[in-house]
Amino acid sequence: MQLTKGFEQAACIIALLATQNRQIPISSQVIHDRVNGSQTYLQKLLRKLVVAGLITSASGNSGGFSLAKDPKEITLLEIVQATEGEIKTYPDLGFIDLVFRDFRPLSQEATHVINQAFHQADQLWCQYLSTKTVYQIIVDTFGKEDIPLVDWNDSKIDSSLILPKLKK
Repeated sequence: MQLTKGFEQAACIIALLATQNRQIPISSQVIHDRVNGSQTYLQKLLRKLVVAGLITSASGNSGGFSLAKDPKEITLLEIVQATEGEIKTYPDLGFIDLVFRDFRPLSQEATHVINQAFHQADQLWCQYLSTKTVYQIIVDTFGKEDIPLVDWNDSKIDSSLILPKLKK
């Protein structure tokens, strides 16, 4: 299974919002400029994140997007599910039953067995992703628990606010 680019873009949006000063939403234009994708696609992606309860939107002159909850409460699984939908890696298009149609009871059992194997694998993958939070990813990146907050709306962000805090 390979995640779509939407997941990576959504993860970047969540990271931007997790490092944004909580009192100031990030404008959709700034998100668009940073992610550099289709404006229409980006709006659909932001909508998915809002519907999933990961971000909030506020309209108006000082509107934009903010995290709906603390980065410690947002898991990678939630971002995957918001962008990709239900995790089901085995499509079961019926080829086992087709190829082995002369052995119908056995082919049906084989279909059941392989579906179960992939279902269990999907559950294990989801279980693991549900233990990884946005906060943990950022902390592991910076090597310390103090996440630097900036205002991404500022076109001249001083990179020294972030870069010196990287682990050596």
